[in-house]
Amino acid sequence: MTNNAIRVQAALNGQREHPATPRTPEELARDTLAAVAAGARSVHVHAYDEHGRQTLEARSCAATVRAIRAACPGVPISLTTSAAVEPDPEQRKALIAAWTELPDLVTANMGEAGILELCELLLARGVGIEAGLLSLRDARIFVRSGIASRCARAMVEPLTPDPAAAVALAAAIEQTLLDGGVQLEQVHHGDGIACWAVNRRAIQRGHGIRTGLEDTPVLPDGRIASGNAELVAAAVLLIEQERRRAIE
Repeated sequence: MTNNAIRVQAALNGQREHPATPRTPEELARDTLAAVAAGARSVHVHAYDEHGRQTLEARSCAATVRAIRAACPGVPISLTTSAAVEPDPEQRKALIAAWTELPDLVTANMGEAGILELCELLLARGVGIEAGLLSLRDARIFVRSGIASRCARAMVEPLTPDPAAAVALAAAIEQTLLDGGVQLEQVHHGDGIACWAVNRRAIQRGHGIRTGLEDTPVLPDGRIASGNAELVAAAVLLIEQERRRAIE
């Protein structure tokens, strides 16, 4: 990485349809190696079962975590806990309570039912929380919850496709955290081409950024990326460009 002050997290898969999206443990391990070589300092992944479906089931999650750790020892792994994978809060909690191979971190979207109880379960097991803030409502819930001091970082995630609107929402979420006295590290990302506008603003503000096929299939110039490594390399280049601009 060209600037160790700015964190780049690689979000490797999710629901994104792209020919290079990794899903099996072996594919995710391979892409982690490539993303780290390109400059990522951590990875965020969704586990898939043998039928190619996203899952929170313990066996598939354990296989994914083990494969990545074997390929890249010491690289922090973040797993999803998204309600998009399991919408029933009690079933989701039961599935995650059964995990045998724990990730270093999870993303926990603050707007989802049962998320604070799930965070308590994971914190008690030593798993770090990346608090997902997709809206102003999420940010307000997070501030009011009192859990911020026990979290690893806040993930500022405006998912509106319009770049200007996404940047404005990221700024509003950041201000809500500031007004609420939340001093956590922040990592920002958007969706599609808007991801790059959100990332650029975050770099200028000194925040970490996230990229990868979960967030965007396209490079800053709109071309379709070949895969996660190219997206991470583009993020690292963006950091370097912003660093040079700041000192000119």
